[in-house]
Amino acid sequence: MKILFAAAEAAPFIKTGGLADVIGALPKALRSAGHDVRVILPKYREIPAQYRDALQHLGEVIVPVGWRNQYCGVQYLVWEDIPVYFIDNEYYFGRDGVYGHWDDGERFAFLDRAVLEVLPLIDFAPDVLHCHDWHTAMIPLLLREHYQGNEFYQNIRTVFTIHNLLYQGIFPYGILGDLLSLPHHYFTVDGVEYNGNVSFMKAGLVFADHVTTVSPTYAEEIKTTHYGYGLDGLLRSLGDRFSGIVNGIDTKLYNPVSDQQLAVRYRSSLAKKRENKIQLQQELGLEQSADIPLIAMVTRMVEPKGLDLVTRVIDEWLHFDDVQFVILGTGDRAYEDWFREAEYRHPEKLSAQIKFNDGLSRRIYAGSDLFLMPSQFEPCGISQLLALRYGSIPIVRETGGLNDTVHSYNEFTGEGNGFTFHSFNAHDMLHTLRRGVSFYRDEEHWKKIVSNALAGDYSWDVSAEKYIDIYRRVSQ
Repeated sequence: MKILFAAAEAAPFIKTGGLADVIGALPKALRSAGHDVRVILPKYREIPAQYRDALQHLGEVIVPVGWRNQYCGVQYLVWEDIPVYFIDNEYYFGRDGVYGHWDDGERFAFLDRAVLEVLPLIDFAPDVLHCHDWHTAMIPLLLREHYQGNEFYQNIRTVFTIHNLLYQGIFPYGILGDLLSLPHHYFTVDGVEYNGNVSFMKAGLVFADHVTTVSPTYAEEIKTTHYGYGLDGLLRSLGDRFSGIVNGIDTKLYNPVSDQQLAVRYRSSLAKKRENKIQLQQELGLEQSADIPLIAMVTRMVEPKGLDLVTRVIDEWLHFDDVQFVILGTGDRAYEDWFREAEYRHPEKLSAQIKFNDGLSRRIYAGSDLFLMPSQFEPCGISQLLALRYGSIPIVRETGGLNDTVHSYNEFTGEGNGFTFHSFNAHDMLHTLRRGVSFYRDEEHWKKIVSNALAGDYSWDVSAEKYIDIYRRVSQ
C-alpha cells in the first residue's frame, strides 16, 4: 500500500513531544512490512542544519489560503529509507517555536491545504493519507470539499489519529471561509462547530474514514464526559470507525545493548545496569551506592503529568525513606522553581535537572531502578516503554496507555512488569512507591520483575499490523 503520514512534527527533525516519536518510528515499521510509506511536515527554522543542508528542492506550488495565494516550496530527503517531504514557507514556518503563535489557525490551515496541493508535484497519490492531531485534522474535510472532482485524488482515503484530545485547534468562525474556503453548511453540530467556534480536531473525527487513538484504555476514557472535553458524544457515535492502538518505540534507536550514551551497555545484567546507576549518581552529585533505590522522572513539567502528587509528599518521603530521586525536564515555571527549591532542601537525595538532554535521559532510564509516572491522564505514554526497555521498573497511575502497558507485579505468580495505583491520590502513589522499593530490596523478586520488563516487546511491529488492517479496510 501507499501511505502518507501528515504531521506537525517528526523525530529526529523537530520534536516537542510523543507525536514526533510516533511519526519517526511507525513509518519504519510499516516500511519493514513492505509498504511504501512517506512523511510530510513543515520545514521549521529550528530543524537542525544537518537535515536542512541535506534537503533537495523538488519544486513549488501556489496554495490557496482563503482569498490569499501563498508560496509553497517542496523539499525532500530520505531518512532511514523513509522519504520525507518538507513544506517550505518562511512566513508561516521560518520562525522560532513550533506552536503557540498568534496565527496558528492560519499556519496550519495553510499546511493542510498544502499537503493536498503538493501531491501531484511529488507524483504520489497515497491509498491512505494518515493525519495526526489537530494540526492536520482539517485535511479529510478539505479533501472532500475541494478535490472530490479531481481524478488524481479519487481513491485517497483518510485515517485520523488523536494523540491528545486536550489540544483541539479551536479558532473563531471566520476561519471557515476566510482561510479554509469552506461553505457555511459545515458549521453545524454534526460538522466542525464547537461552542460557536471551528474545531480542527472535530473535522478529523467527523470526516476521516477511520479514527484511531494511541491506546485502547484512552479510547474508552475519552468517550466519557471527564476525559472527552465535549467530544465524548461524537466519539461514542463513531462505533467501529474508532480504534485504540497502543504506541510502540523504536527499539533499534533505544537499545541498552548498543546505546552509546550509556556508561556500560548491557542486555539483561543487573550488575551492569547498576554500574550505570553508580555512574549516574556520580554525574548527578548523589551518594554513590547500588543499595540506595534511585527513582526517576523524565517528564514535561506540566499539571497533567501528576506533579502535584509528587510535590504533596516528596518532603515526607525523602525525610523518612532511604531513597534518591531525580527529575529531568522543563515546563511550567512554578514546577521548575519548586523542584529547584526541593533540591536545595534535600541536596543528598534529590537532583532536579531543569533542562532537556537526550543523552542524560537515556542514562537516567539505564541508571534508575524505578520510574515514576503519576499522570492525571496519559493517552499512551512513551517514557514508561523506554523505562521498561532499559529495565527501570515503572510506577504508574492506571490511566490511558499506562494501564495498557504496565501491569502490577504479583509476587505469588511472578507476573507483572511494574507497580500501579488507581486513584489520583498522593498517598496512594506514595504507598505504591514504597511497595516498589520493598521489592527492590528483595533480590529474588527484583530479578524477576526486571526480567519481565526486559522480556517485553515494545516495538511497533504488533501495532503496525493493526494499522495495516485499518488501512486495508478503509481502502476496500
